[in-house]
Amino acid sequence: MHDDGLFDEEIAATYDDEGGISAPEVVDPAVNLLAELAGGGRVLEFAIGTGRLALPLARKGVQVEGIELSRAMVSRLRAKEGGAEIPVVIGDMVTTRVERRFSLVYLAFNTINNLTSQEAQVACFLNAAAHLETGGYFLIEVGVPPLQRLPLGEALLAFDRSETHWGIDEYDVVNQNFSSHHIWFRDGSYRHFSVPFRYAWPAEFDLMARLAGLKLKDRWGGWKKEPFTKVSDRHVSVWQKIANREHAQGPGP
Repeated sequence: MHDDGLFDEEIAATYDDEGGISAPEVVDPAVNLLAELAGGGRVLEFAIGTGRLALPLARKGVQVEGIELSRAMVSRLRAKEGGAEIPVVIGDMVTTRVERRFSLVYLAFNTINNLTSQEAQVACFLNAAAHLETGGYFLIEVGVPPLQRLPLGEALLAFDRSETHWGIDEYDVVNQNFSSHHIWFRDGSYRHFSVPFRYAWPAEFDLMARLAGLKLKDRWGGWKKEPFTKVSDRHVSVWQKIANREHAQGPGP
């Protein structure tokens, strides 16, 4: 029996409704930047999910394919207009391969953090590089660890409190992990859901990219190419696959 991981049928059923992640003001800037980076070439989305970004990207005429672990999420993609036309391979983003090369591979909405070890995150970068044409791009969107907001010695940080949802992140700064705890309130009852993550700083992602033969091209504070600053709460980073891997890694000692 296939394991959908954390994103099973119950989660997939309401995924698009949570937190405004499918709102045009959220999706449109991402799709515009992805289409620009694709440059008319093929695009591969790791963790394509319900097609939140892939479907509007395809409507722009971009050839999009995907890798996704959760069959429940893919079934939601297939149910949407145009979803059946997007090729999707069921599997994880660390080891699953598609037998083509792409001009752009991307991984959005903090999904790199779902890989809860450094080894798995490095393997994801290596897998992305293996799918790229020379000169192609790997893009991730991920939050900056908000440790500056934690009082010294504390571990809990609330990120949402509304009538229908409470969200609290619990940080383990020794092991560089955290868990997001969600409580949803509906119809007089509640549902609790926790997700484990591993956070990393931009510099660590840059090192992972160098190990994969990729070189940093751009880093922004958002999809609209906002400057990345000391107060940015997320980054959209783009690395390029270059022909000379030694150049990507830099000179030795």
